[in-house]
Amino acid sequence: MVETGFHFAQPIWLWGLLLVPLVIAWLLYSSPFRQHGQEAKYADPELMPYLSGMATTRSVRSRRPLLAWVVAWSLLSMAMAGPRWDFRQMNPFDPGADLVILLDISRSMDVADVNPSRLDRARQEIQDLIRSNPGMSVGLIAFATIAHVVTPITEDGESLLRQLPAISTDLVRLQGSRLSDAIDRATQLLDGQGEDVAHNILLISDGDFAETGIEQKVSELYERGIRFHILAVGTGSGGPVPGVMAANREPVLSWVDEDKLRQLADAGGGKFRLAGYRADDIDDIFAAIMSHAKTKQNEKLQTLVWNEYFYWLLVPAILMLLFLFRPGAGVSNFGQSERA
Repeated sequence: MVETGFHFAQPIWLWGLLLVPLVIAWLLYSSPFRQHGQEAKYADPELMPYLSGMATTRSVRSRRPLLAWVVAWSLLSMAMAGPRWDFRQMNPFDPGADLVILLDISRSMDVADVNPSRLDRARQEIQDLIRSNPGMSVGLIAFATIAHVVTPITEDGESLLRQLPAISTDLVRLQGSRLSDAIDRATQLLDGQGEDVAHNILLISDGDFAETGIEQKVSELYERGIRFHILAVGTGSGGPVPGVMAANREPVLSWVDEDKLRQLADAGGGKFRLAGYRADDIDDIFAAIMSHAKTKQNEKLQTLVWNEYFYWLLVPAILMLLFLFRPGAGVSNFGQSERA
């Protein structure tokens, strides 16, 4: 049930008001003990008024400082509780960009030139992208010789994350990478999203594919308004592909060709980054995606914007504190005597 009248956003702070009677009770109880100092242990009670000067001065009790503290504390507690009433209904704005991730699951992604392997590193990068940028619509396609749509373009990032652990190179029956098929499937998904958002494709791969015409295909996508970004996984020195042998029984080596992948990203008007162990690689790619985003208003979702009035209580509380700590103010404790 949505509150529409006066209420507190954080009513738990109102428990602070209970400290007021507790402090007053403690001051009343401890007042007799605070009227005399350590000298009471060594001087006769008859001499105490003369030692303290109370015998020759008139004393008055002042409760004004205590009252000022009570008012200031009460106002601050109620301000922290967040008094508010009335609200406006607004449609939030969504990031006007969608993204299809092309994840390479060919055998070369098992190479361990990055710890623990290229595919594990790629899965971690996808997790970082989804968790650090909620709200953006993301789809996932895993490809080798055949492209498989793991999840369509959706705002439910958690469903995509649940699919990641099951993605491995064991799903591939035929060796090789056909990037063109994956690009076609991604284009089909993006075409169904409409023209009011910026379309993007992110290739996460080691670049171990030898198809021709890919750069021309990516350039055509860019002309259609679909940007092509690349996150390269692996190193330039590379390593042997597990379980794969050449005809001469020598291990097959695989390494990242950064120059080729960088040229491919340039042809697609996108961003190229080499995957690392820090979040700056994903942050750069996300910034490139959002730099061309078309912010749109979500007509299906409404949020309530409350009129907050805590500052009405802060102003008198601050004035009260300034009064208590003004220069030359003789703030006395409750129950003690002020000499007049």
